[in-house]
Amino acid sequence: MFSKTRPIWIYFLTGVFVVSAALLGLFSSSVHYPITLILDILTNKLIGVQLFHHEIPQTAEKIIWEIRFPRVLLAFFVGAALSLAGAAFQGLLRNPLADPFTIGVSSGASLGAVIVLYFQLTLSFLGVYTLPIVAILSGFIAMVIVFGVTILANKQLSIETIILAGIIVSSFISAVVSLIISLSPQEDARSILYWLMGNIGMRGWSHVKLLVPFFIIGSFMLMIRSKELNAFALGEEAAEHLGVNVQKGKVLIIIGASLLTGAAVSVSGSIGFVGLVIPHFTRLLVGPNHRHVLPLSLFIGGGYLILADLLARTLLAPSELPIGVITALIGAPIFALLLIRERMGRR
Repeated sequence: MFSKTRPIWIYFLTGVFVVSAALLGLFSSSVHYPITLILDILTNKLIGVQLFHHEIPQTAEKIIWEIRFPRVLLAFFVGAALSLAGAAFQGLLRNPLADPFTIGVSSGASLGAVIVLYFQLTLSFLGVYTLPIVAILSGFIAMVIVFGVTILANKQLSIETIILAGIIVSSFISAVVSLIISLSPQEDARSILYWLMGNIGMRGWSHVKLLVPFFIIGSFMLMIRSKELNAFALGEEAAEHLGVNVQKGKVLIIIGASLLTGAAVSVSGSIGFVGLVIPHFTRLLVGPNHRHVLPLSLFIGGGYLILADLLARTLLAPSELPIGVITALIGAPIFALLLIRERMGRR
């Protein structure tokens, strides 16, 4: 009875956590406004009604609606995308240490963004979307290269070969990125490094609108494959006996997770430990069933990154820390504790 009711309570608590994180992200900042004024701005923009009938200053409306609210949404979608992709990769590769960076997609997306920053490229037909679009395409190219190396080495697309190919491609791309940084002028190198550390500041509705379509497609591709991921946990041979098309399932799961990773990295830079820690934490809450792990990882990861971004922009206000630094400082010790707890529980 407890095993059946526990996910319901966890879903409820997760919803409370996400809503609370979003409200904190909206209400807390270096520039303070009354909560009632913020609510009036949001309700006026969303449904055309003011609950508290404030006279809304133009500056406050611009800060809340054009800066703070899209930033909270972007943090949620980036955290949700990385966490969901991490859960899928860990289930597919049967390795709790796997994350969205395993097969080189993040490195590929980072290289595309670094090339745009280094050469200051702006494609006329893309405009301000040049950097994120190029980053997404670069992530997919890296994924194709990983697949190519895997097929050349092992036509069966074995998990071990995919991991090794991803490590090889990621290492090579990291070397290229380091080369570009070393050749860049000091100011350009600083901006590139800051982007690589992860940041969702100075983003707006255009980045949210860019990310959401990829997020919806990638999330849908993974959510409908929870049964395949559960079967993969038993091994590929067992999955085949259960009627799973192993090769097709692996390809679709990798494409969906890569789409989420590439889109997230394209708008935020490299943000580590989200896709590694959150799925692991979620499995401790609800067990290994991906029917619950996937959606809960999505929402917990989104709420977590909202809080991490809040810390990034308030700890040293008015200066901001890269959000990747915050997630690493929080995620590394938490993951170590979770790992130690799990290993001790097996004894």
